[in-house]
Amino acid sequence: MEESLTFFQAMLVNPLLLTALFAGLAASVVSGIIGSYVVVKRIVFISGGISHSVLSGIGICLWLQRAYHMEWASPIFGALIAAVAAALIIGWIHLNYREREDSVIAALWSIGMAIGVVFISQTPGFNVELTNFLVGNLLWVSPNDLWFLCALDVLVLAVVFCLHKRFLALCFDEEQAKLQGIPVKALYLLLLVLTAITIVLLVQVVGVILVMTMLAIPASIANLFTTRLSRMMLLAIVFSWAFCISGMVVSYHMDWPAGASIALIAGTTYVA
Repeated sequence: MEESLTFFQAMLVNPLLLTALFAGLAASVVSGIIGSYVVVKRIVFISGGISHSVLSGIGICLWLQRAYHMEWASPIFGALIAAVAAALIIGWIHLNYREREDSVIAALWSIGMAIGVVFISQTPGFNVELTNFLVGNLLWVSPNDLWFLCALDVLVLAVVFCLHKRFLALCFDEEQAKLQGIPVKALYLLLLVLTAITIVLLVQVVGVILVMTMLAIPASIANLFTTRLSRMMLLAIVFSWAFCISGMVVSYHMDWPAGASIALIAGTTYVA
């Protein structure tokens, strides 16, 4: 208890810790909701392909910032563009070429990471950003990043609020959804785009490599306690918050990377 109080006392006097905590909690809300759709729809592998393609956008924007002084080229903005593009490409492949799906997703996964590593290697200066984006670094979240993350949060929540019943039909009975006249293909692509946005939110928290932990594990644990999707989402958010806060406490006192600490606690909890 004393250690936890020490962490929260430090958070109150250190704006970096406070911003990091808010970023983690904001990302946890959408990860619980979209992660529940991902787990129920069984598209975790597809989400993995999207998450690892994000590094290409991050690398290109870091290179533009450093080499050509294009300050508007934020790595998070690049991550968003790369994630949405990857989601649409993978979604189109899934809908049209299912027999080749696994191979193509694996190829895109590798290409996305390779492009990111190549551009970061060509970026002038000390490339500590590569490690931060691979394994996460909450202390790198700036106030501007936090506002951008909150805007993405609101966007995802608004779309889910309007289309939850249709997503429900898509996840549990796609054929029945088609009979009801629901545009299944467009809805599926939209779900992947929302997953891509959620992945960008989570990259700031746990990094590209560990992002699937926070997207899938809280929802998977929540699924053990309920079969109702709305309750599963609420439980997943609570679990995400718990993992985020406990991971940051452990990270602060043990001097471990925050993203790795969060992912380690989440994974250990699921196994237990």
